[in-house]
Amino acid sequence: MVNEPMAQPSTAQPDGRSEPQPVLPDYTGACIANLIPALVARGTAAAPAWLPGALKAEHPVVVLVVDGLGWLQLQDRGHLAPNLMGGTGVGQPITSVAPTTTAAALTSLTTGVSPSTHGILGYRMAVDDEIMNVLHWTAGLCPPRDLRRERPPAIFQPFEPLGFNPDPIPVVSRHEFSATGFTAAHLGRSPIVGYRTPSALPIEISRLVAAQVPFVYAYIDGLDKVAHAYGLGEHYEAELAATDHLIGQIIDRLPANATLVVTADHGQVEVGNSVEFLGASIMSGLSFLSGEGRFRWLHARPGATDDLVAEAKERYGTTTWVRTRSEVVDAGWFGDSWTTDVISRLGDVLLAPHAPMAFADPSDVGENRLVGRHGSLTAEEVLVPLITLQA
Repeated sequence: MVNEPMAQPSTAQPDGRSEPQPVLPDYTGACIANLIPALVARGTAAAPAWLPGALKAEHPVVVLVVDGLGWLQLQDRGHLAPNLMGGTGVGQPITSVAPTTTAAALTSLTTGVSPSTHGILGYRMAVDDEIMNVLHWTAGLCPPRDLRRERPPAIFQPFEPLGFNPDPIPVVSRHEFSATGFTAAHLGRSPIVGYRTPSALPIEISRLVAAQVPFVYAYIDGLDKVAHAYGLGEHYEAELAATDHLIGQIIDRLPANATLVVTADHGQVEVGNSVEFLGASIMSGLSFLSGEGRFRWLHARPGATDDLVAEAKERYGTTTWVRTRSEVVDAGWFGDSWTTDVISRLGDVLLAPHAPMAFADPSDVGENRLVGRHGSLTAEEVLVPLITLQA
């Protein structure tokens, strides 16, 4: 069992207010970016101490990523997840990456490198003076422009996903994701076995293991979708119970020597209607916005950065980490390996709330309807489970 990553002690502000410190990703240790390399080294001297010791090199492993399953949300609702809470790895959180959003986190999970290295720095990212929607691999509106030819995923994100064996690791994921740009960017040459309904997920996983595939990667996104639509109440709890039941079905279909490893890309915070629209005095200093509601980048007009920082701290300093680009880069939020092209995708000033709120982008109206959110560096969003379940 590893020590749970914790925020640093609160620091006093000049006006006497206390600001909690962010929970930083553990890029050199128990982080999703290091999970697949650790599992490849399972049962050997190269396996890290934070990896559960019961894993053996010769036994098949299935990694199941439950999108949106935060460690703290699971602990609060453990009675709804008897399969997950009965795992040999329960009690072991690991960290996600920055920002705690699917695009950055899944790319780190599959490639084994930090966001500063692979360059996928969020859901809506500034690239060449326009905003790229990474999950859709598009830019612009009405209609959005498909970027798969203009920005080929294998060139834009050059690190070979899941490239730790001579052959790519097979992936079990939703059928409709098979041909997307983001799938190509974070899964590369990996063969995709698509399922059309969640009930087919255990079947496809068990077929691969029965065919002597030693390592399988699987993904399910229902919990994240429900959290976005309804928050963390009854609907979320019902979906967690359904996901746990599905996990039980996966375990029942696996051979006795197989291990199911469950993790996630990020946790969740219920924001509801606490969405802040930036005032005219801040918007007048901006060229545009990027990022997501809980990791909002302000792209300043020339000469406006200092004024933006000062006003943002005055308005939001009690609820939000207000940081300049250089501050988050120097603090290692994204990792420590940068190229000029990748670092240019960041804005000038970051607003990352530690309170349950989000910052709106008028050009991304769909996001404003989300009830559950993620992206910032609170414990609720950063800590994800590492749970091993024996068949």
